[in-house]
Amino acid sequence: MGGSGGVKPEGRLLVAGGYASEAGVRPDNQDFAGFYSATELERIRHGMIAAVADGVGGAKGGRVAAELAVRALIDGFYCQPDTIGAAAAAHAVMGAFNRWLCAMGRSDAMEHAATTFTACVLKGRKGHVLHVGDSRAWHFRDGRLTQLTQDHTRSHPDQRHILYRALGIEERLRLDHHQIALAEHDRILLTSDGVHGTLSGRRLEKLMGARNSADADAAAIVEAALDAGSQDNATAVVLDIVTLPALGHDSLAGDIDRLPILPPPGEGESIDGFRLDSLLSDGRYTRLFRATDTVNGQAVVIKFPKPSLLSESGAKLAFTREILVGSRVASPFVGDVIAVPQERQSQLYGVQPFHEGQTLEQRLSSPISLEEGLSIAIRLTRAVAALHKLDIIHRDIKPDNVILTHDGGLKLIDLGVARLPRIDEFAQNEIPGTPSYLAPEMFTGNLGDEQTDLFALGVTFWRIFTKRYPYGEVEAFSRPRFRKAELPSIYRPELPAWLDSMLTRSVAIDPDERFGDAVELLRALEGGAAVARVNQRVVPLIERDPARFWQLVSLVLFIALVFALVTR
Repeated sequence: MGGSGGVKPEGRLLVAGGYASEAGVRPDNQDFAGFYSATELERIRHGMIAAVADGVGGAKGGRVAAELAVRALIDGFYCQPDTIGAAAAAHAVMGAFNRWLCAMGRSDAMEHAATTFTACVLKGRKGHVLHVGDSRAWHFRDGRLTQLTQDHTRSHPDQRHILYRALGIEERLRLDHHQIALAEHDRILLTSDGVHGTLSGRRLEKLMGARNSADADAAAIVEAALDAGSQDNATAVVLDIVTLPALGHDSLAGDIDRLPILPPPGEGESIDGFRLDSLLSDGRYTRLFRATDTVNGQAVVIKFPKPSLLSESGAKLAFTREILVGSRVASPFVGDVIAVPQERQSQLYGVQPFHEGQTLEQRLSSPISLEEGLSIAIRLTRAVAALHKLDIIHRDIKPDNVILTHDGGLKLIDLGVARLPRIDEFAQNEIPGTPSYLAPEMFTGNLGDEQTDLFALGVTFWRIFTKRYPYGEVEAFSRPRFRKAELPSIYRPELPAWLDSMLTRSVAIDPDERFGDAVELLRALEGGAAVARVNQRVVPLIERDPARFWQLVSLVLFIALVFALVTR
């Protein structure tokens, strides 16, 4: 039996970190940098930390303040509850340290001690930047470097060296917090002002684009700053995002919850760099466009919710589910999703790859041979088996949701109505499905399970092989009366007996009389197809045309009788 797909690798947060720090022309180094990769459990619960601090020049204990700031964060962060979030945990630790530093700054031992502070906490698929002062954090992706922080210095050109916010300056700490969605191969850069005060953003971008090891590129950045004439200590920390954990529902739902639901746009408009080239469908709850991502030229499909017909919670649930399923299921027969960077997306929509081809519903407008029908049925069942393996129930299997690609592939799409384990359910009036494909038990309160998916799959098979619905087409909002279905071979006499039986069993009114699961159904299909291939000889005339066969037999017997009488 062919494989049915499986789970995409869950992965884990894996980061390669490197740093370099040099005194330069200064007699001593007031900067301090640290990177703590954490244990596996600490990474899951809290994340990993990198930080840069730059002791304020001219103050006693500037270097001590910088080093203690970084060490305080690393030591105290993992003692905080993991339920309060990275930003709150970091603020709790550094708020206490700031109060202590302010008190020490009033003593002779550390008079006026203060330090800048920029840290990055990497947790799950997000980066949290905590910042005060004029050290900086940067984000490097696809060859472009973006500054994440703003300097807390005076705006006058002659006073830009004067800090108005830093650790030890104010009794009440105000840490800026910037959150970014991470992607594999991203790079995070932290710098002291001895680096970015000399090197432009464009120069740093080029150095980050070298893509050597994190240690090598951090050292190259510091060396370049000193060679360019930096008069301050120079420090750089480089973090390379190697792998990320799989998308989680809570974090994804949080990202989607911030997106407004706006009326769907029209053909020819542009949204967040996506040019809407043509309208593909305008359904009851969503509007689909073929579009072009002007950033990379990729052809995509964009789905927009219709807020007038679908509640805000229902729409956000649907899009959360589609992204989760697309990110977790590894099957060539299940549609993928394309993650849009959080900073790019301004409203709620979903993006998928565009596949050249036609829907199965469109294909049904012309005859489908038994061989082609079996090929489609097998691949579609593999898609459903891959979903069920992860306890995901599609709930809207039908020909409209199956793409047959021009290269011979198949994609089961529209995963936004899927039922996922431990995920919030839709409101009762928004339970999805298409009436003609709903199993009888769904009309009496069943919200969807493996058996209801198998029933919808069976109805789809009936459409493929007979062009009919087993119980007739059901109008929206009507309650059908299920009676024993006719044999499929009545509508298509050349169906082999095993396929006739399989189609009948797949849409049995009683769930217990259907196939046990998608794998059992797949075995029946693949076994029957194998037999059909072995028997691909000339079909006997008695099977192809019984009337003609008996007419010929009668003719032969008549000729034999005449011959016998003549020769007697």
